[in-house]
Amino acid sequence: MRIFSGAVLAALMIGAAATGAAASGGVEYTSPQAAFEQGLGAYRSGYYEIAIPALEEAAAKGNGLNQFFAEFYLARIYSDKAGGQADHAKAYLLFQKLADENADTDPDDGRRAPFVAKSLTVLAGYVRQGVAELDVKPDPERAVAYLRHAATFFNDKDAQFELAKVYLSGKGSPEDVKRAKHYLSVLTEEGHPGAQALLADLLWNGRYVKKDERRALALITVSVENAPAHERLWIEDIYQNIFCGTSQGTRKQASGIIPVWRKVFAPQSRPVADEMGLRELQPQRKCENGEVLDIHRAREQSASVSAPAARPPEVMQSGAAGFGLRDVGVTTRKR
Repeated sequence: MRIFSGAVLAALMIGAAATGAAASGGVEYTSPQAAFEQGLGAYRSGYYEIAIPALEEAAAKGNGLNQFFAEFYLARIYSDKAGGQADHAKAYLLFQKLADENADTDPDDGRRAPFVAKSLTVLAGYVRQGVAELDVKPDPERAVAYLRHAATFFNDKDAQFELAKVYLSGKGSPEDVKRAKHYLSVLTEEGHPGAQALLADLLWNGRYVKKDERRALALITVSVENAPAHERLWIEDIYQNIFCGTSQGTRKQASGIIPVWRKVFAPQSRPVADEMGLRELQPQRKCENGEVLDIHRAREQSASVSAPAARPPEVMQSGAAGFGLRDVGVTTRKR
C-alpha cells in the first residue's frame, strides 16, 4: 500500500542526501551498529545533541531495524518542541518516509508495527496543520486517512483517540459521533488516559452523553494519575476544571468509585509514546478559592496499583460500558 505522491518522494531523496552528508563528517563511529547504540543511549538519556549525529550515521549507513529505528528516533527528536532540537520540516519528512516505506508492515510485527502506527499518527498531525517550512498546506482529509490506517490496520490506540477527537469536532455526521463514542468507551476500558480525560469532559458538560459530575470526577482522577508526560498539561487542565467545580458531596460520592476504577481502568501497558523522551511539566495547580490540587500524591496512589483487576459485572455497569457508548455497531481489528 503506497500512500504518498512522487513529489514527496523527490523531497525525501533530497532530505536523505542531506542526512548522509551530515553523517559523513564530525564524529567517527566504528560501525553503523555502534553509532545506533550510542545514539539510542544518548536519546534515552535526553542528550539530543549527541544522539543526532550518531543516529544520522546509523540511518545513512545502517540497514534493517537499526536503520528504521534510527530514523524513527531522529524524527521524534525533531518533533519534540521541548527538546531544544526541534526541526519540524525534518521530522515531517522522516515520518513520511517511515510511513510510506512501512505502511504494509504486518500489524502483528511487535517490533516494527507499533512504531509505524505512531509515525502515521504524528504525520497526520503535521498534515492536518500543514508544515510552513516545506509549504505543505493543511489537508484534513489526508490526515484522517492516515489516522484510519493506523487505527484500523495497526489497531493503534492513540490513532483511535485522535480519530475520536476528529469525529467530535462538530463537522462529522451522527455516525461519526457514534464511532467517536465507541472508541472513547473501548479506550477508557483499556486504560487510555487521553480517552478517559475526554470522556470525563463530555460527562462533565453533558455533551453527547448524559451529564454526570460524579463519574466525570472519578474518571478524570484515574486519567490524571496515569497521564504520560506529553499529554499531562491538557489532562490536568480538565482535572482542575472538574475538581474545582464539584461540591464536597460529589467528591465524597466519587471517592467510592475511584479506588475500583483505578484498578479496572488502569493502563494495560506503557504506551510507546511515553518512551519518546518528552519533558515532564508539572505546574502547581489551585482552585479559585486557593485549594491546592495534590496531583502528585494521586499519582503515587495510582502507582501502587500493580495490575488491572478483573472487571466484575456490577463494576462494568457503573463504568464506561454503563455510559451507553458501546452499542453503536462499530468494530475494530482484534489483535
